[in-house]
Amino acid sequence: MPTLTVPSLLSKLHISDVNAGACVGPDDWITDPAGKVLVSQNPTTGETIAKVAQATAATYERVVSEATTAFHAWRMVPAPKRGEVVRDLGQALREVKEPLGDLVSLEMGKIKAEGHGEVQEMIDICDFAVGLSRQLYGLTMASERPAHRMMEQWHPLGPVGVVTAFNFPVAVWAWNTAIAAVCGDPVVWKPASPVPLCAVAVQHVANRVMADHGLKGIFTLLIGPGREVGERMLGDRRIPLVSFTGSTQVGEHVAEVVARRFGRTILELGGNNAIIVTEDANLDLATRAILFGAVGTAGQRCTSTRRIIVHKSVAKTLTDRLVKAYGQVRIGDPLDSHTLMGPLVTPEAVTDMVKALDQVKAEGGEILYGGKIRPDLGPQFVEPTIVRMSTQTPIVKTETFAPILYVLEYDDFQQAIDLHNDVPQGLSSAIFTESVRKAEEFVSAKGSDCGIANVNIGTSGAEIGGAFGGEKETGGGRESGSDAWKVYMRRQTNTVNWSMDLPLAQGIKFGE
Repeated sequence: MPTLTVPSLLSKLHISDVNAGACVGPDDWITDPAGKVLVSQNPTTGETIAKVAQATAATYERVVSEATTAFHAWRMVPAPKRGEVVRDLGQALREVKEPLGDLVSLEMGKIKAEGHGEVQEMIDICDFAVGLSRQLYGLTMASERPAHRMMEQWHPLGPVGVVTAFNFPVAVWAWNTAIAAVCGDPVVWKPASPVPLCAVAVQHVANRVMADHGLKGIFTLLIGPGREVGERMLGDRRIPLVSFTGSTQVGEHVAEVVARRFGRTILELGGNNAIIVTEDANLDLATRAILFGAVGTAGQRCTSTRRIIVHKSVAKTLTDRLVKAYGQVRIGDPLDSHTLMGPLVTPEAVTDMVKALDQVKAEGGEILYGGKIRPDLGPQFVEPTIVRMSTQTPIVKTETFAPILYVLEYDDFQQAIDLHNDVPQGLSSAIFTESVRKAEEFVSAKGSDCGIANVNIGTSGAEIGGAFGGEKETGGGRESGSDAWKVYMRRQTNTVNWSMDLPLAQGIKFGE
């Protein structure tokens, strides 16, 4: 097996010290003596790979104050100039793509190809944001009053709080940060506790870019527990927008607290993503897509494929193919290029999977493949699992962040759509069919109720050009491409009177 060590990776990333858990800019790391130490463990071996001093309330105040001060100057920098900074961020990420991708695999546990792919997502969104920096368009509207011009402008919003999850320890930061930066907003980043080393590494990259441009406070970092950092961020009126990626349960709390102060949120919460496989589907394509969607990242993506809704006429053929494909999945060290599935991120995740499978059995499910933990491989390894369910029971409607795939059969297409939509979550969805009519119905208003609906591709692997997010308990937020940039800015409508008169709208006469 490969022997990539933390010291060797940090050397390639030009990092000498990883103990500080907060940063406001180049050469301005904050080691809080009162902060509790956060231990990062390798999910493959259980070994400690880093110890980071977490932020306290005092550190939080310093970081947010720096970001707020930076905003006052950054908002006045022309957007194309802000885009130059993001362009250089993308270039800096290109230069460390391999070691940063390896670090993602080491600390989070996703396989090497996915770790490198995550860094590529960061690079891609930087490229997208550079172009966007010259396209923050408003509108000009016709005024009903003579010699008046109406228009709308988009202005920077303020410091953005970004709270990211463990499963994408670096990419989600970039989705938010690249867009926020070109929109004129500094970012205050709170990463997930299981992956602090990835955040420290990214902050070092961002620091070098800020140093090259004489900047401070545009990209900032706060590693700390929710009660010390997260709760303060939610209630802080200096942070007009909080982007949160995580569970639906925590997302509800985020939405309530931020809304109470009239702040904005981007919520990327749970997913219970299904693929409908029709009787005429290309089963070769479907099998490959299901395998990647369900097994990739060990089922720990918000877009992981969790349910297969297959026409009864092809159900046995498809499940036989899936069982055979699952049997060929190599489980092991994610840094081994031959590995297709690494470990779960924490021991608690293993426990959650075991509990879910116990409930599966209680609800009448039949395990077709897998279902075992693999302590022989390491403390957090499990087998990817296929379960046949006769009906969509409560456990099927619950998102378990593990590689469990439920297979349900259907008779007619409307039944398939009903099964698909009958879950609380609404993130990603897909259909495999050769029927144009069924494909169009699936992506129509009467079809999938998800934020993402694909035809003849799987539920995972979204490109950054489209807005990413979902409906229902997924939260309704949108990040990345399309016009998602608008949530990072404030809209202002302007009316300019260039006449010598003062006509009123709606033809109102006043005082004449």
